[in-house]
Amino acid sequence: MADTSVSYKCPNCGAPLSFLPGAENVTCEYCGAEFTIAAIEEMFQKEQERAAKAEAAKEAKFDAAMAGGEWTEEEAAALKTLTCSSCGAELVCDENTMATECCYCGNPTMLPGRFDGSLKPDLVIPFKKTKEDAVAALKKFYEGKKLLPDAFTANNRIEDIQAMYVPFWLFNTDVSAEGEYSAENDSVTSTSDRTITVTSFYKCQREGEMSFEKVPVDGSVKMDDTYMESIEPFDYSEMVPFSASYLTGYLADKYDVEAEDAAGRADERIRNSAEAELSKTVKGYDRVTGSDCVVTKNDSSMQYAMVPVWILTTRFEDVPYTFMMNGQTGKFVGQLPIDKGKEKKYGAIAFAVSLPFMYFIGKFIAEMFLG
Repeated sequence: MADTSVSYKCPNCGAPLSFLPGAENVTCEYCGAEFTIAAIEEMFQKEQERAAKAEAAKEAKFDAAMAGGEWTEEEAAALKTLTCSSCGAELVCDENTMATECCYCGNPTMLPGRFDGSLKPDLVIPFKKTKEDAVAALKKFYEGKKLLPDAFTANNRIEDIQAMYVPFWLFNTDVSAEGEYSAENDSVTSTSDRTITVTSFYKCQREGEMSFEKVPVDGSVKMDDTYMESIEPFDYSEMVPFSASYLTGYLADKYDVEAEDAAGRADERIRNSAEAELSKTVKGYDRVTGSDCVVTKNDSSMQYAMVPVWILTTRFEDVPYTFMMNGQTGKFVGQLPIDKGKEKKYGAIAFAVSLPFMYFIGKFIAEMFLG
């Protein structure tokens, strides 16, 4: 059976090659040989072409009858099979996986056929944080969480953390913004028997121009937008031209959110940011309220990029918990369970500590007003 994937192996010793976080070249962890990205692409170009053809041939036979029944069209479109070129195992993944590793032999595997019919990324941010960094960040995330159930940390399988390149659309635009604001100032005058407050009302009009570069919107339906935005920002100065070699040894998703569909989210982020910056220019008033702000895009463009993310999904008492870490900066986010017993315990302790204070405050007030 023809291989439908490409395993990047060292031409010197035959060991699997991986792009190590923070490195500029692809390095063999066994013999220490280093290869430039260009050299790796040249060496494996023919293998990638061959694997892509094998994938196309394999998919032509995908709807063959099976013992357990036939796949529906929806199932066949969502699940794809590939053959590991190292050990020959057949693996199953979804239609958007572009890079993975064999669960049997651990070899990093590229799926060139997954690039067919889609845009090639313009840019990529290489991984800088390792799996060890991600494990340490998760343990640190637990620290100081007094309401965290003991069983959650004791039984947590933190080794399940996985590195993934996530597809992102980056939007660039110049905007013109204008808005009208209502403002108030109070002038207070005191006499011997009264206090007079005079309120002045103002209408403030503001307008300006702003430029936005690389406003990110993730291009994967499976990724939660809230989580992805929480691990921002990425340092775009470290972006490099895309090469498939950076994906070796990592999972990678192909976008399943089209640029046009992601543009709405980018518009919302740009509009909110422009409105916030414009409102900051209304100064010197006691109170300010704003009306609708109009934000108009002028010159616009977009880019397709891959960004590094460490992901962990674990389950505790049948409830899933997801954690994510920025694979470049190390910023870590996630949600944690709460031990209801500890919550009641610490709540009771806090109340008990506050009782003496409340007693003396009450006594002081009673003496002041009752004599």
